[in-house]
Amino acid sequence: MVTGLSHVSIAVPSLEHAATEIAAKLGLTMGKITANEEQGIRLAYVELGNARIEFMEPMHPTSPVAKFLERNPRGGIHHFCLAVDDVDAAVADMAKKGVTVIGGGKRQVNVHNERIAFIHPKDFLGALVEIEGQ
Repeated sequence: MVTGLSHVSIAVPSLEHAATEIAAKLGLTMGKITANEEQGIRLAYVELGNARIEFMEPMHPTSPVAKFLERNPRGGIHHFCLAVDDVDAAVADMAKKGVTVIGGGKRQVNVHNERIAFIHPKDFLGALVEIEGQ
């Protein structure tokens, strides 16, 4: 089912500020900024070879990331993402085990046009988990 860690997502108030900070302090380079209109975020990745760090900035005040930043104004880890071969099969298997998929299984895709779903934090030790794959 799970094939690996895809990325860790960090919510930030400003992608540009985050890019400056991670370059100066860690020597990391943030890639191209893109938008996910459905999720209401602008985002960019730092590629690390075996995983990525995704930085997310809200596009509007009703974005889930904006709500996260209301509670965490400086930003912070929002969720982590696990890679799976088949999102629909993984969601069906988890549902059989009583896991809550946020959004009721409504089809969602990321900026790479990969299928994604979010697992409610109550079902993963308080952490929001994204799964992505085909």
